Amino acid sequence: MKKSTLSLLLLAGIAAQPAMAGDWFVRGGATLVDPKSDNGELAGYDASISSNTQLGLTFGYHISPSVAFEVLAATPFSHDVSLDGLGEVAEFKHLPPTFSVQYYFNPEGTVSPFIGAGLNYTWTFDEEAKGALDGNDVSIDNSFGLAGQLGLRFALANDWDIVADARYIDISADVELNGTDIGTADVNPMVYSLMLGKRF
Repeated sequence: MKKSTLSLLLLAGIAAQPAMAGDWFVRGGATLVDPKSDNGELAGYDASISSNTQLGLTFGYHISPSVAFEVLAATPFSHDVSLDGLGEVAEFKHLPPTFSVQYYFNPEGTVSPFIGAGLNYTWTFDEEAKGALDGNDVSIDNSFGLAGQLGLRFALANDWDIVADARYIDISADVELNGTDIGTADVNPMVYSLMLGKRF
């Protein structure tokens, strides 16, 4: 039998195999977005951005026991922006959907460490000027960047899991005040999650 024919038969056989239990997974729990301490300079002032915790949700699919695709979603995060010497000057909300490819090192074990890498798109909305900037128009651009992830999955009975992970997300966005560019907000947060998951 020719090698090409054998290869086609093998591929067909793999495709015909029934899906493994636990191919799909859904997870939900607490997710903390914790911006780095130095958040850039806006209008000549050092900026700082507060942390916020919301309900995080992930949806994923295992293409093999070790490899999975995952999408991170959440309820909107809310952050305060402060400028050195001026105090709190603005607040904004954002949604950071993140797509990752994950690798699980011990997929059949009770404890499975994993790593992930992917892309993030941060949608910023509901910007509002406060304090020294009250009454002005503040606008923060959306952001597109890379994301990295480290985590542990603890397998429970009946395909339930407890999952803890930490991500670094590259989030940098231009900021405008009354239509004038005043700098870039370097959010670049660590994102920590503790979730309960179910595999189907």
